Amino acid sequence: MAVREIFAGMPWWVKWVAVPVIALVLFGGLIASVIGFVIGLLFKVLLFAALVGGLVFVVRKFMSSSSSRSDW
Repeated sequence: MAVREIFAGMPWWVKWVAVPVIALVLFGGLIASVIGFVIGLLFKVLLFAALVGGLVFVVRKFMSSSSSRSDW
């Protein structure tokens, strides 16, 4: 028996309101924790990229200023 056959005789609000609400109630905590994990991971990746970029900028700035001083 396919899912389409099960929902064939049901009213529209069962398919589009009741089933998603039941799914959110049952799996809402799981969905929220997965979304929180993904957002946290993206934040850490962006923070890592910003820190590495800042470190590269500072090292290049320091190396260019120290090499220009040695030219004197």
